[in-house]
Amino acid sequence: MAPDSKLLLHICCAPCSTAAVAAWRAEGFDLAGTFFNPNIHPFAEHERRRETLMAYSAGIGLPLAGEPEYDVKAWLEMVRGREEKGERCRLCIGQRLRRTAETAVKGGFGAFSTTLLISPWQEHDIIQEEGERAAAAAGVAFLYRDLRPRYRESVELSRAAGLYRQNFCGCVFSEEEAARERHERKRK
Repeated sequence: MAPDSKLLLHICCAPCSTAAVAAWRAEGFDLAGTFFNPNIHPFAEHERRRETLMAYSAGIGLPLAGEPEYDVKAWLEMVRGREEKGERCRLCIGQRLRRTAETAVKGGFGAFSTTLLISPWQEHDIIQEEGERAAAAAGVAFLYRDLRPRYRESVELSRAAGLYRQNFCGCVFSEEEAARERHERKRK
């Protein structure tokens, strides 16, 4: 555990937060969440995920810090020319973790992390590298945990809670990739 047990958790969506929050609380952390995901497209999807998280976090006593801000135009500009999976993901994750680190410092948190760590589809090496880079720049600790073994639990918990579950990471590019993968699976 970090010397200061206040942890700010970047939350990509309510379903990923279910088992992730439980894991961090089991370690004894005093948690708050933050929702900063300007990559999510379209705006209606962003709002549905934000509203689902707000309702869920209220029900489990998880305070939310920071402002969600939605600027998909700036996000698209940031990834222009770097749309390939991996390269755009590094930029996107880096942006979200830098904001989380800054919010953690402003809020007096000793450390930050992200619910992205529960997803088997996320690139953990990128998350860890960008988290550590953001931590060094902001002067706060980034805590990495491989939460992928708890992914099935998060699915079960989110279904039991009746949470909206999306079928793509968030950006327009991931939506297309996920749709193509589903189409290919159906063809086979």
